[in-house]
Amino acid sequence: MSSGHANPIKAILLALGANFAIFVAKLFAAFVTGSGAMMAEAVHSLADCGNQGLLLLGIRQAKRPPSDEFPLGWGRALYFWSFLVAILLFSVGGMFSIYEGVHKLTHPEPLKWPWLAMGVLIFGIVVEGISMRGCLQEVNKARGDQNLWTWFRQTRSSELLVIFGEDLAALVGLCLAAIAVGATMLTGNLMFDAAGTIAIGVLLIVVAVLVAIEVKALLIGQGVEPRRREELLAFLDNRPEVAEVLNLITLQMGPDVMVAVKARMQPTAGNHHLIEAINTVEAAMKAEFGDVRWSFFEPDNAD
Repeated sequence: MSSGHANPIKAILLALGANFAIFVAKLFAAFVTGSGAMMAEAVHSLADCGNQGLLLLGIRQAKRPPSDEFPLGWGRALYFWSFLVAILLFSVGGMFSIYEGVHKLTHPEPLKWPWLAMGVLIFGIVVEGISMRGCLQEVNKARGDQNLWTWFRQTRSSELLVIFGEDLAALVGLCLAAIAVGATMLTGNLMFDAAGTIAIGVLLIVVAVLVAIEVKALLIGQGVEPRRREELLAFLDNRPEVAEVLNLITLQMGPDVMVAVKARMQPTAGNHHLIEAINTVEAAMKAEFGDVRWSFFEPDNAD
């Protein structure tokens, strides 16, 4: 099964709490120490808080019921907000960090209270590590026996995908900032701080682009995960009412799925019994696959 057993909201709330606590600590340390890497990390954490708020908004909108204007519901609203988060991660996080790093290269300023900066970074690594652990627990529920890269490329849970990317970038970014501040403390060379800030920006941009590529596919209109499609085909092939599945089209609609099936049904005594057989298969499919909300069944029994 796919990501039906994962709880993205739990991962989002955990990340939101962690990022807000880290933002406050980083901002205080950035003002005291004058560290560009620390300021970049503070902005990154603040942007993450806003991003997680957008994801929660997307989840709420996705629950809106279908209407005449939106007959397939609002499920794909999740993809819009997820894509917006990727853009913000690129612009607010990545571009600002690179700007701050270049500024530090041209206008270096000595670090003040570097041990305070290091302490805040260690605190952030611990808190972000807890958030990442909670996110990975939900990811592991969704990915099953897939490796992380395969899951990242094939998952249809855009909100969980974004949180994973954010948490990973935040944790690695904190480690880069700690290395930059530590190297500056040991050598007295302020270029390490500037280089660390630029490295954080590059990291955020790379993660943002990878996330945006995956969410773009969902915005265009992607089907269910390959393994989910195989499960649906196996289910239909094993139904006694179905003689042969001729075509199966799926469309991921946020947390819900639309399925269109063209199949040759087993011979029946008449159209009434054929309709009953189709209704039976559709009801069984929705009972077996809880995320299948819409199903369209076309029999092909011309012969």
